[in-house]
Amino acid sequence: MTDSNRSQLKGEDPPPGPPGFMDSLLFLSARRLVAHRPLPTVPAQLYPVLFQAAFLDGRPLVLQDLVAQWPFPVLNFQGIVGHRELLRDHPSKLCIQSVILAVVDQLRQDLEEAGHDSSRCHLRVLDVTGLRDDAAGRAPEGMSVWSGTVALAKACVEVSKHQRELQKCRSRSHKGRSGATATPRFIDIHADLFVNGTSYGILWDALQAGNTSPLRLKCREFQAEELCLAGIVSLLKSLDPSGVRRVDLRFNNLGLGGLSLVLPHLSRFLGLRSLRLPYSNVDVRRPTPESVLGIRCLARELGKLQSLRELNLGSSRLSGNLRHILCKLEAPLESLELAFCSLLPADFAFLSQSFHAPALKRLDLSGHDFSQTLLQPLQHLLEETSASLLHLDLMECRLTDSHLDALLVSLRHCSCLRSLGLFGNSFSTAGLKDLLWKTVVLPDLRLVVYPIPVDCYKSGLDPGWILEEQLDRECLGAVSAELGRMLESFGRADIVWTSNPYGHEALDYFCL
Repeated sequence: MTDSNRSQLKGEDPPPGPPGFMDSLLFLSARRLVAHRPLPTVPAQLYPVLFQAAFLDGRPLVLQDLVAQWPFPVLNFQGIVGHRELLRDHPSKLCIQSVILAVVDQLRQDLEEAGHDSSRCHLRVLDVTGLRDDAAGRAPEGMSVWSGTVALAKACVEVSKHQRELQKCRSRSHKGRSGATATPRFIDIHADLFVNGTSYGILWDALQAGNTSPLRLKCREFQAEELCLAGIVSLLKSLDPSGVRRVDLRFNNLGLGGLSLVLPHLSRFLGLRSLRLPYSNVDVRRPTPESVLGIRCLARELGKLQSLRELNLGSSRLSGNLRHILCKLEAPLESLELAFCSLLPADFAFLSQSFHAPALKRLDLSGHDFSQTLLQPLQHLLEETSASLLHLDLMECRLTDSHLDALLVSLRHCSCLRSLGLFGNSFSTAGLKDLLWKTVVLPDLRLVVYPIPVDCYKSGLDPGWILEEQLDRECLGAVSAELGRMLESFGRADIVWTSNPYGHEALDYFCL
């Protein structure tokens, strides 16, 4: 039995296939088999590769057949298919829907034949975590997190409704005593949930079914966007706390007062490692008695999240208050996003001296003006984080060629740096060449998102109003080619230098 089969039997994710697995004789044979229905009787250990072939070849009916006789307790999409890119780039929506439908059909059959254990399906956990929204790369028929959330919620509601109808029918007829008392089979769906005002109702209904429904929704990552305060609180209270590792609340206009009411509901998520609160309409630049109390409450509730390692407060106006917000944390953060937070030198001084600095793997300080008084505090902070820092974003920070020498002194100490974001600054082509020459020595560097050089725009323009049509694309193409030649000459063709801030997969804390 292979490692992959053993993992499935234990309910674990199978290891990724070896190089060339897609072209292996086993996989090619599986593709031939799934091209025809019905499938022949096959050993249990072949089910994962048959599932993979059916998924990648877009065979939803075959997937339903496989689920109906799934011989393992766990079916993990990402674990079986092997790579998140395949989930993203293949027309997966119909296939995922077919698997959900097959699970619903199995549970309906179980409910209707209560007391008769004739099903050959041993499934207990359906894991569909890992779906990612990526408009630049996802196939048109891919399943987004939002549409996946709706499909799963509808499935849970349908099974719960069917269970209630059968119970009423049996109660009226007083027949099938063993069926009325039989314990139904439960299937847990592990999923990342994304909800907004449109999908709130169906998700709330699904979560209310809770442990009474044979199909139970278990959340790993919860994202709510453009919801009212009451809606967010209601959903958070309805989530099963086990397994929740991230809460992402953005564009909800909560303000400091709203956050003070939401955060107390997070402390029951004992495994919460990531809290993302960008665009929450928090502005504490001018202290008031209410904001002081709000900051104290925010700090107190953050301090209760003992597993917290990632915090995103992007676009909150925190000037001078970073110390007060982070003061109750008992463990150091590994990822901190403070883009467009109007930080002051005092905030940088606190962060540099805190126990967070030497633990930070990711730091986003985009949107701050490092052209004047903040440059030296930034240098000090980078020196303190240099031993651990993997990813640094300094986009739209008003940096010019005149700041490069000072910045590069600090960057060259960040020996573990893997990616550097500098898009939206004002460097010349000469400045970019200097940046490349002095950073190729960083052994782990793999990605640099550089700004379009100022000399690649038509002359005589106001730099504050540079438009896309004013870009000299021929000039930019020449610069890109020259940077590529420089990388090759230094033997660092492994580094991607790009001026497209959206041309690469978004960095995720759990992939650090």
